[in-house]
Amino acid sequence: MSRPSDHVDSVAEPVTNPRLNLRGWLRWFWRQLTSMRTALLLLLLLAIAAVPGSLVPQRSSDPNGVSQYFRDHPDTAPWLDKLQAFDVYSSAWFSAIYLLLFISLIGCVIPRLNHHLKALRSAPPVTPANLSRLPAHATETLTKVEAEAALEAGRLALKKQGYRVVRYDRDKTITVSAERGYLRETGNLIFHLALVGVLIAVGFGGGFGFAGQRVIAEGQTFTNALLAYDSFNPGRFFNPNTLTPYTITLDKFTAKYEETNKKALGQATDFTADVTTQIQGEAAQSQTIKVNDPLRLGGTDVYLLGNGYAPMVTVRDASGKVIFTDTVPFLPQDKNLTSLGVIKLPDGLTQQVGLIGFFYPTVSTGHSGASFSIYPDIIDPQLTFDVYVGDLGLDGGIPRSVYALDTANMTKVAGRNSPTKSIEIRPGESASLPNGLGTVTFDGIKRYASLDIHRDPTQGWVLFFALLSLAGLLVSLFIPRRRMWVAVTPVRGGVNVEVAGLARGDDPTLDRAVTELQTTIASNLGLTRD
Repeated sequence: MSRPSDHVDSVAEPVTNPRLNLRGWLRWFWRQLTSMRTALLLLLLLAIAAVPGSLVPQRSSDPNGVSQYFRDHPDTAPWLDKLQAFDVYSSAWFSAIYLLLFISLIGCVIPRLNHHLKALRSAPPVTPANLSRLPAHATETLTKVEAEAALEAGRLALKKQGYRVVRYDRDKTITVSAERGYLRETGNLIFHLALVGVLIAVGFGGGFGFAGQRVIAEGQTFTNALLAYDSFNPGRFFNPNTLTPYTITLDKFTAKYEETNKKALGQATDFTADVTTQIQGEAAQSQTIKVNDPLRLGGTDVYLLGNGYAPMVTVRDASGKVIFTDTVPFLPQDKNLTSLGVIKLPDGLTQQVGLIGFFYPTVSTGHSGASFSIYPDIIDPQLTFDVYVGDLGLDGGIPRSVYALDTANMTKVAGRNSPTKSIEIRPGESASLPNGLGTVTFDGIKRYASLDIHRDPTQGWVLFFALLSLAGLLVSLFIPRRRMWVAVTPVRGGVNVEVAGLARGDDPTLDRAVTELQTTIASNLGLTRD
């Protein structure tokens, strides 16, 4: 006798699946994209993709740091730049993950939203025939009680607890079916919709906002105009006409350092920038900017990003004519604020001159003869210069950093490994430049502050959706979705009351809820228990 075709030992015929057409492939791709697994994967990828933004400096927030990174890592920096590692949050690959996550969330939420709306309008399910099979079940026989009275007691108890109640009768048994916890799914949907709102708000905020940086020394004034920024990164849809006209004057910058604790001697304890602000058409105001305490002005947030020293320097030619005088910001190089600055003198002297300066707030000299700062505050300041002559490279049309000097076509005439030692001057002192070029004078010291100015027109919406997502998450976590049933069957001398419960998900209090409902029914009937 031959075996059936589906027998384990039979030879299975090859299964030929139908070929998918273009519409079929699109449906398959859409199902994969809108699955919860894909959404979670994209969310994980988005978190991982944001990591490089914290490992390397970003052009949008720290352009000087990017320039310094190129100088410190000349081999790896170009490769990272090709991978858009310095523009992570506006890169093509980050935007692709962002958009896919956006589409995936929408594709996940909309079908669930339709299903939830139908569930809200539908009645609780019919009472199961065998309640004893449910995870939480209790039964009790009540004497001298009518079936309708017992059922009504159960219905009232469930209604009081916030359940939607529907009556179902079956043969001699009368039942009520109840369900509550719809807010759990509502909270889940609100959480996902709020995430979509955050993505939309961040996208619009990045498109219409901007980020700019400006260094101002004490006594200097910044005007909120496009040309006044040291660096400026606008969004794709930014309009310069939307800049609010205002000014910020740095009146005083105060830094406090630890002086008593020897283990933390010189560690900064507080930075305060006292400024005078004025919006066009309004009165001037005195305000302060601190770390993590930005200034809200004209629709922008002004953050205190950094600080340092700005020596006041004057350069004169051989005849004594002033050809340069300015307050020059120096970039800190260590925790004790040993600072580096550059002065470029393309005109006024017999040759183009470049000065690379080092400022020491509290100078000391090591065994090798090299100078360094031993404390970040002004106690024993000193300014040194290495002098270069030659071509500054300013005539080639290539942008040059004001904080760096290209010495490729220049000759060192003062400093280490040169005929003349470095120029060393203290506040109020002057020194001669090599080869009779002129003199340089150290006029004084000012503090400067580096301001980071942001405008994000959607940050209020981002906060709103973030709080909304948190609220939705809390609701979805702490409100149980639960179904309860009460079945009353007449028996000789009374009624048999069955109470059962079923949870949608994990609900450790389900058994207790069934027991409490049973007790409440007895109490509503006027029955007492030992």
